[in-house]
Amino acid sequence: MSHPQSIASAHPYRGVWLLCLGVLVFSLQDLIIKKVSGAYPLTQVMAIRSVVAFPILLWLVQRDAGWRRIYQGQLKPLIWRAVVLFLSYTAYYMAFPALPLAAAVALYFTVPLFVTAMAVPLLKEKPHPRLWAGVCLGFVGVMLLLAPGAGVFEPAALLSLFSAAMYAVSMVIARKLGESEQASVMGFYQNLVFLLGAPLLAGLLAGLMAATGWSSGGHPSLTFLTRPWGWITGPDLLLIASCGVVASVGIVMLTAAYRIGPASRVTAFEYTGVLWAPLWGFLFFAEVPTQWTVMGASLIVVAGLLVLKVQAAKAD
Repeated sequence: MSHPQSIASAHPYRGVWLLCLGVLVFSLQDLIIKKVSGAYPLTQVMAIRSVVAFPILLWLVQRDAGWRRIYQGQLKPLIWRAVVLFLSYTAYYMAFPALPLAAAVALYFTVPLFVTAMAVPLLKEKPHPRLWAGVCLGFVGVMLLLAPGAGVFEPAALLSLFSAAMYAVSMVIARKLGESEQASVMGFYQNLVFLLGAPLLAGLLAGLMAATGWSSGGHPSLTFLTRPWGWITGPDLLLIASCGVVASVGIVMLTAAYRIGPASRVTAFEYTGVLWAPLWGFLFFAEVPTQWTVMGASLIVVAGLLVLKVQAAKAD
């Protein structure tokens, strides 16, 4: 989810609808990756997705900024942001085989809370007291999700939280990039690091396991990460490859949404993603959210919206 800088315009409702549609499109990627997580390695899935997305993102860069922008931009922060996002998405997807989809996605939506907390030491911002209230409320929601008996009290839940923290770091870096870089350029570098990083990580893990005899221990998250690459059947290959198209289309929709609608207003509708996750979990994996999941997710959403509301008021 790469968030471009916004230019407020007179089309806030069009921006909202585009963003909601983009979030729906991105939720399909989560569904696909969870579906294949029991049969194929995460690194191979990420590599195939990145190969498919590469030419699409290259075309977007040419349309938005020209190909020269790829090597004329702020290379160091662009690459660092992409590496952080690689860590974020790797952890995010590792949680899928072990957690209900609704819980994994809800924990990920703590991103605005982490951004608020990190803005103090990294950006020297002084958040309004209501922002801290939102952060505290959100982490109460996290505690409910992780409460004994919630069905989420297992190590993979920490992967979703780590993913949210890393994504928050990437957003802080994106703020420092300012308005000098197009979203397509940031997306291109993100995809490039995924394309190079996935096979590199697979090779490092294979070498480590061969040298030390270490294994995943049967945990589904570690098995998803360390499973060796193999031949992928035609239908599954098409399904995995579609993630590259989904990601690229989603980026286009989010880019358009933030360009034609004020970001301070449009951003709140990213929380519609919390609606799709339990629906896909129920329809495709027979997952029924517990009352703890519903309460925890609800508090996280309320907290995130409170944070966004205060930020929007400051921006006006």
